[in-house]
Amino acid sequence: MHYRRLGKTGLKVSEISLGSWVTFGNQIAEDSASHLLHSAFDQGINFFDNADVYADGRSETVMGKAIKDLPRTSLVISSKVFWPTMPGPNGRGLSRKHIWESIHASLKRLDTDYLDLYFCHRYDPDTPIEEVVRTMNDLIHQGKILYWGTSEWEASQVAQAIGIARQYGLIPPSMEQPQYNLFHRNRVELELSPLCKEYGLGLTTFSPLYQGVLTGKYNQGIPEGSRASMDSMAWMRNRITPEKIEIVRKLTDVAIDLGITPSQLAIAWILRRKEVSSVITGATRAEQLDENLGAAEATEKLTDDILESIEQILGNHPE
Repeated sequence: MHYRRLGKTGLKVSEISLGSWVTFGNQIAEDSASHLLHSAFDQGINFFDNADVYADGRSETVMGKAIKDLPRTSLVISSKVFWPTMPGPNGRGLSRKHIWESIHASLKRLDTDYLDLYFCHRYDPDTPIEEVVRTMNDLIHQGKILYWGTSEWEASQVAQAIGIARQYGLIPPSMEQPQYNLFHRNRVELELSPLCKEYGLGLTTFSPLYQGVLTGKYNQGIPEGSRASMDSMAWMRNRITPEKIEIVRKLTDVAIDLGITPSQLAIAWILRRKEVSSVITGATRAEQLDENLGAAEATEKLTDDILESIEQILGNHPE
């Protein structure tokens, strides 16, 4: 396992990490989730991503139980705040009240004294950014979180948060968590990449396999038990278009020629970018975890010629 700095911070995170969205507390049993997490840790993964809204909080509870017998100092645990998790008009968003109540609820479910990383899960137009920055700054000084960041914020919004932090001597965000994959790339490459270079922001990207589409599992339809077959993930079916499936088939041919899997090709393509601190992956089985981890070695096979071939297949290079 290789480790990368989280942006300009001194924190080292595994370049491939394990996320709990959809899987923990929902798609797989509690003992299976614990086995996956321990297997990931044994193979060098130290960053485990979560959020208060995943499986209505059950994801954090499952992870909290799974990490109980692991050395806390060896783990980088994250969670997020924004989406509705409590009743009433203040049960969502990034107000000081909701952040304060959400962090304590997450700490209780995860059964830990602090979070290494805490993300603002979306931008909140109803809360001044200064209020958000000051609240995160306070949580750091109280020892409840070590670093804070954003997820799916516009580059201008992140820049504004950094500006406010500098203006008032507060701690700025250290990381952004965007979706980034072969099909979804403009925002990272056109907007966030320059921001990372200017301010030293680290990216912890999610959905590297485009919710499984890039694995090729949907090439012949939607298999039973897959994410797209779940009622809660019905929106995925709109992404499985004939045009995208044709692209995945061509990418699969490239992967086969390189002696790797389509999943490894997709993750390796992301790992080649220096501003990416960690690629958050998901898994329901140990075999999937092992396959994803093989992407690290696959990066060496992505020569300039191969990358150009991939660009020709995709036809979506950012302009």
